[in-house]
Amino acid sequence: MAKSKQQVTFGDFQTPLDLARRVAALVKLHESTDIRTIFEPTCGLGSFLQASAEAFGATSEYWGFDLNFEYVETARGALAQMDSISGHVEQKDFYAIDWKTFLSEQPSPLLLIGNPPWITNAAMGAIGGQNLPEKSNFQRHKGFAAKTGKANFDISEWMLIRLLEALQGKQAVVAMLCKTATARKVLRHAWLNGLDAGPSSLHLIDASAEFGVSVDACLFYTHTGFDDTEPTANVFGDLSFDKPKQTFGLFAGELVSDIDAYRELYDLDGLEYRKWRSGVKHDAAKVMEFTRENGVYVNGLGERYELEDDYLFPLLKSSDLANGRLQPSRYVLLTQRRVADPTDEIMTTAPKTWQYLLDHSAQLDKRGSSIYLNRPRFSVFGIGDYSFAPAKVAISGLYKNIRFQALGSDDGKPVMVDDTCYFIPCNSESEAEFFADLLNSETAQRFISALVFKDAKRPVTIDILRRIDLKKLAEYKGKELIAAEYLSSPALETSNQYLMVFEGKERY
Repeated sequence: MAKSKQQVTFGDFQTPLDLARRVAALVKLHESTDIRTIFEPTCGLGSFLQASAEAFGATSEYWGFDLNFEYVETARGALAQMDSISGHVEQKDFYAIDWKTFLSEQPSPLLLIGNPPWITNAAMGAIGGQNLPEKSNFQRHKGFAAKTGKANFDISEWMLIRLLEALQGKQAVVAMLCKTATARKVLRHAWLNGLDAGPSSLHLIDASAEFGVSVDACLFYTHTGFDDTEPTANVFGDLSFDKPKQTFGLFAGELVSDIDAYRELYDLDGLEYRKWRSGVKHDAAKVMEFTRENGVYVNGLGERYELEDDYLFPLLKSSDLANGRLQPSRYVLLTQRRVADPTDEIMTTAPKTWQYLLDHSAQLDKRGSSIYLNRPRFSVFGIGDYSFAPAKVAISGLYKNIRFQALGSDDGKPVMVDDTCYFIPCNSESEAEFFADLLNSETAQRFISALVFKDAKRPVTIDILRRIDLKKLAEYKGKELIAAEYLSSPALETSNQYLMVFEGKERY
């Protein structure tokens, strides 16, 4: 059943009491010290308060806050029915609370337990919800990162970071349900910023069975009040501390998904000899992408147009690369070769194409991304000389199967990829095939798998790809001479400084 705007605004994935009981039982079993204060920051109907009271009894004091008054009344009533329980359930706005002061006043050790909202700030804004934190660049993204999606975050991510900050110097246990990607981001933030995040683990849950949503979720379990803890965390397949599935951690400022595999091949984490790029971005697929039937271009609206070929290029999408469909069946309209190029010249060089753009100006002019502001009308993004290289090595960012594809040209035109894909430009198809073979080798695949979190929305990212040292990888495979021939010849945008590496004059 679809949730109402009010339910979404309150992050209304109410935790089943049975799940709350299993979480509370895990904490009770695992913690050797008596918990004196138990607190649910966004308590909803109070299932975690009730489950914790059943597990820990009258030796602990209980607190619960929520913005929804009806939920507060229900949670308060559930605690009131339990004998000898000291409980305080209040209507409070998470974003207006001085957490440092409140938590410092509570007896230690504390247990923070619960299920904060599973919605992003962007999704909340899209529905007009106001239950948002004050805007700040707490993730410290720079440049275009904020404009192209990196600044989007789960509300729970912001909440958990604020709670960890407020708990510094305080002995506490944190046991919160959230998306697995959120838990990793919170730990990364804590480790990078010197926050006290002690022994940590992720315990996977079946969100489809528990909440009826298709998302990778877990119990995020960590501690504060520990000194000099290694920045690593175990991942368990369920709500137990049985044998972990894997261990992830922080190395050189970045997360790796499998520490053991990474340590074996860490020397492949090196220089970016060929700059990885994202594919073309236009935010108007129904207007800018076509199929071709009997010499006529058909857009995503089903409209048929006779257009000049000058600005139309063969296109492969993520699903094509992931499934090995390398013969393009789509075309994309590229109004520029570089992002700053004027577009009005299309009026004279390809008048039918210009008229097509004017016919669809309403859709193109209302594209919401700020990357199109103050740019020529009908601009695209993720475009440059590198896009028109004779060949490419490309990969989908969206699929768990990590497969690199060598792309050349189709009917004399370079094959483009969309903005869910990444690629490096090559000077020839033989060069692209060489590097694709290297990247698809067993050694490379093990190294990349050690970096990739396959449950992420976009498992392969440009930040991961930039860490792959093509020269070192070639040395592993005994193909350093061929690699040197390709890499020592600057491609399109490669700096001449890389040549020194092959002259034996520099070490790195």
